[in-house]
Amino acid sequence: MITKDSIENLKNHLDVVDVVSQFLELKKSGANFKACCPFHGESTPSFVVSPAKQIYHCFGCGVGGDSIKFVMEYEKLSYPETIEKLASMYNVQLNYDNNNQPKQDLKILEDVNKFYQKLFVNNKVAKDYIHNRGISEFSIEKFEIGYAPSSMDTINFLKNNYYNLAQAKDLGVIDTGTNGLYARFIERITFPIYSLSGKIVGFGGRTITGHNAKYVNSPQTKVFNKSKLLYGYNIAKENIYKKNRIIITEGYLDVIMLHQAGFNTAVATLGTALTKEHLPLIRRGEPQVIVAYDGDGAGLNAAFKASVMLSQSEFDGGVVIFGEGKDPADMVNDGKIQELNSIFSNPKPFINYAIDYIIAKYDINNPSQKQKALLEANEYLKSLGIIYQDEYKRYIAQKLNIRENLVKVSSDVTRKTEVNLTKIDIAELCIIKAILENPKRLDSVLDIVDSSMFEFHRNEFELLLQDIDNQSLNGIVLNDKLETYDDQRLNNELIILLHKFYSKKLTSIKYDDKLNLKEKGIQLRKVQDALRQLKQGKLVSYNL
Repeated sequence: MITKDSIENLKNHLDVVDVVSQFLELKKSGANFKACCPFHGESTPSFVVSPAKQIYHCFGCGVGGDSIKFVMEYEKLSYPETIEKLASMYNVQLNYDNNNQPKQDLKILEDVNKFYQKLFVNNKVAKDYIHNRGISEFSIEKFEIGYAPSSMDTINFLKNNYYNLAQAKDLGVIDTGTNGLYARFIERITFPIYSLSGKIVGFGGRTITGHNAKYVNSPQTKVFNKSKLLYGYNIAKENIYKKNRIIITEGYLDVIMLHQAGFNTAVATLGTALTKEHLPLIRRGEPQVIVAYDGDGAGLNAAFKASVMLSQSEFDGGVVIFGEGKDPADMVNDGKIQELNSIFSNPKPFINYAIDYIIAKYDINNPSQKQKALLEANEYLKSLGIIYQDEYKRYIAQKLNIRENLVKVSSDVTRKTEVNLTKIDIAELCIIKAILENPKRLDSVLDIVDSSMFEFHRNEFELLLQDIDNQSLNGIVLNDKLETYDDQRLNNELIILLHKFYSKKLTSIKYDDKLNLKEKGIQLRKVQDALRQLKQGKLVSYNL
């Protein structure tokens, strides 16, 4: 079993915003972050993550918890599996009571990478190819470029160093075929791929022996998912945050050469199109996003799909297309650094690119084709925010040379409010929130407040008394519609709550036929005395 001390140590390394943002696309909302809840279908974000409280809560379905709970629920893992996954993600060592080791030892990948790097140094064909592409010795070392030998050489390396072959298979280094074990990467230049936390999780490989598959990647494993990773992000991330820009390219060599030329925010997808699973990673730091793709048919289509997805998610940035059979790596090698700088400084905005791409598919001199172009452009426009719809309907009209009123925008722009709170609800919940945010206040409040004073939220106050750490209360803490009270404001609101309660109590006692005159007189004096003190701005102890 994993020791409690190492679990606590792991918790100290976790930040709930950082953890959740690796799975969801979070947007800043005041002091918190918001997203559409992954646990139930919704179009309006009601999933709130609090960096201050280190918790999350969904106002739609009520789920909530901490970093560990989120990964457990999202990935459908057991508690031990979740701990091991997070420990791997954040490079935290776990200790075990019975000397059991984690299921996967990433040291295999680290050592295989070093093995590949050593072989690259002595392989003239691989070195010549890399040098001919203009890559410097510094870049070779920085990006840890290596060379995968024959299948048998890799397998012998693993066997001779007594690595667990089953683990090597699970990590995508080797696999089993009809003829037994074989290496995944054979006679290829290798590019190690790292996770956000800086752990090597797989490889990309380029053939130099004319294999039909020019590039291959590691297979899907527990630590490698190419739809969530970006090549070079581990090296580029600090500069992405500093420069507030990320350049997304199509290839490993593009990334390396761009970094070599000073464009050190460049990353690349791993042989796949940009997907929604990439968005949480790209969103980190809220950078301007530049999609830099080749000008062939596949590149133009990929840029269109990326533009639609990124514009619908309200990313800032645009598209850069490289024509004439050139890519960023070629331009760097040709010394066109200033031209590249100018290109990256003036990308075509995502919405403009998407609309242009749609309209370019049709012959707008043909009325029938123009109608189809209008319908498709309209459908795309309706998927955007209302401000963008209003702005870009003019653009579509101009491109199609039609009247602006023919471009239809979505009329259903009313969003449901997250919580329907009355003024009284807010007053009661703000008091409960003040106690939850500073539990030390509970002792003083208990002397003056009874749960019967809460007309609308008695259940929440009673739950607070029973279990102040109950996750069901997270929704109150994270509700940004509720004010945060200091001690003086809390006292003022308590006086209002008490005055309302005792006023109703006074009326109730006066008309209570079950009380005899003596009992009624005692009760009335207590309530009247409490009301006098409250009018003087004094809090009173509850003694009814």
